[in-house]
Amino acid sequence: MEISLCSYSFHKKLEAGQHDVFQYILDCHALGCTQLDLWNGHLPELLDQPGRVGEAEPVPQARPDTLAGAPLAWTLLPAEAAYVDRVRAAADAAGLPLGCLAVDGAHIYEQAAEARALHRLRALRWCAIAARLGARQIRIDSGGPAEMTTEVFALIVAGYSDLIPRAARLGLDVVMENHWGASRVPENVVEILEAVPDLGLLFDSGNWPPGRHEAGWARCARFASATHIKTWAFDADGNEKTMDLPKVVRHLLDGGYDGCWGIESVPRAGDEFEAARQSLNLVRRLVSAGRAAETA
Repeated sequence: MEISLCSYSFHKKLEAGQHDVFQYILDCHALGCTQLDLWNGHLPELLDQPGRVGEAEPVPQARPDTLAGAPLAWTLLPAEAAYVDRVRAAADAAGLPLGCLAVDGAHIYEQAAEARALHRLRALRWCAIAARLGARQIRIDSGGPAEMTTEVFALIVAGYSDLIPRAARLGLDVVMENHWGASRVPENVVEILEAVPDLGLLFDSGNWPPGRHEAGWARCARFASATHIKTWAFDADGNEKTMDLPKVVRHLLDGGYDGCWGIESVPRAGDEFEAARQSLNLVRRLVSAGRAAETA
């Protein structure tokens, strides 16, 4: 069974200065993960301005390769490339390939054309980073409001349609997460994915509007090409107390999901490492039980 832990699972330790990407790699190895799923917040040396991911500041020292004014790819600066190589070497030493790099701050839709162009450059830059890290997937959010108008939908589709072939030339699949804004609404997720067939879905079990979780699972699990199985709190038997995770796993298995079982542990209390361990144990158990039920 392929299983992973998104590095956001350690965001509190990261914010407290008690964690970094190299410790994340060691933790994943100790917990028995089979791949890494990095969040770009764990790569602060590569953020546009640390602590301001997603704001509309200019990208410093932009170096896109261009043809007729249209950026095609991104050339990393020597210091950036050296840092990426250090991270890749640590992952290789642990025997853990990088599955998905989840990127904040490079989403497709912004109302202003200038902001959309800036985010396009950021997405290209993060594609270059992801490829150098050896990632298979890169998560770029759709952006846009939950009330997705025809105009917003068209710009999201156009943005992904432009980015996907550029990422593919680097060996990357682009995935959208049901994360925030337009992509948090199940109907919007289906509409975007059906309009962009080469776009994958990073299926998050928790990121749906209140009262829409089961609709999100039922409608969108069939599109999943990666997962964030969300956990918050556990009972005495090691089960998640706030969400019906057996039903989530059932929807994914029924939808034909056969990828890595990625987890995003966000404990409401207690130690993040212990919560990650409990989360991994629970998902292993649920997937094994679900597969056994299929063959019974």
